[in-house]
Amino acid sequence: MADYILRGLTGGGHNTDTTADGVDGLAMALRGNYDVIVLDRMLPGMDGLSVLKAMRAAEMTSPVLFLTAIGGVDDRVEGLEAGADDYLVKPFAFSELAARVAALGRRPAAITEQTHLVVHDLDMDLVRHTVTRSGQTLALLPREFALLEYFMRNVDRVLSRTMLLEHVWDFHFDPQSTVVETHVSRLRSKIDKPFDCPLLHTIKNVGYSLRAPA
Repeated sequence: MADYILRGLTGGGHNTDTTADGVDGLAMALRGNYDVIVLDRMLPGMDGLSVLKAMRAAEMTSPVLFLTAIGGVDDRVEGLEAGADDYLVKPFAFSELAARVAALGRRPAAITEQTHLVVHDLDMDLVRHTVTRSGQTLALLPREFALLEYFMRNVDRVLSRTMLLEHVWDFHFDPQSTVVETHVSRLRSKIDKPFDCPLLHTIKNVGYSLRAPA
């Protein structure tokens, strides 16, 4: 049945993974960032209800659809109370499963407010508005803090000066302005210069990237 569902969802344009073991399924869920998870309750290694409870305990918010032969009212209530978003009982029509998966995939993702951003030994506390590296407090000006926050939220991405202007300054400067270069230089002098391992890198003719060492 898993292969049948996999072929159907893949044929419908979904990128899909599958496993027949509850322990492996939980590991996959914790590693991946799935838009929707279809979960059976009767699984070897670890039953589906335990998998779901472990996911929710780990604060995973991916929507979960139980697809199972256990279909009593109490069973459905138990599954939903454990954190399932939908419950479909076997036997089922694949068209209904596909429609429910699509509906769950359209739901806006739950937003979990981040209070800390961490890259290597660089730590930003968004509540206290502080930044430390290797335990040392760094004194950043408000614009430098905002610039670093944007870098840390986009770690390993190459950010162009245009992207930085739009997201940190919120408007366009004169194309000849050196405001980005000036602020990046000041930021680098505070987060990198006193330390052995640089984190903020210049990508020639492209932009900048904050990267943890390999």
